[in-house]
Amino acid sequence: MKLYLVTREDLPAGQQAVQAAHALQEYNISFPDQAKCWHSESNTLALLATRDEPSLFQRMYRAERQGLPFAPFYEPDRGNELTAIAFGPSC
Repeated sequence: MKLYLVTREDLPAGQQAVQAAHALQEYNISFPDQAKCWHSESNTLALLATRDEPSLFQRMYRAERQGLPFAPFYEPDRGNELTAIAFGPSC
């Protein structure tokens, strides 16, 4: 059971790491029960990147259609662009 953090390849590596951390925090706040389950069952993270903001939106819409828990992060310092999403397991 993994928690996936997906950022954008068009962001510098340092920003990708920070945006992924923001998305993880959003997930922990939005889905406390799933976060606790994930943490106790595996605590395994996968950090991935997708091409750009439109492709990140596509992944979010797919998760929404499938009923999977996810938490997007919109960076206020970048005009509220979607910069990362945490996709969690269903516990």
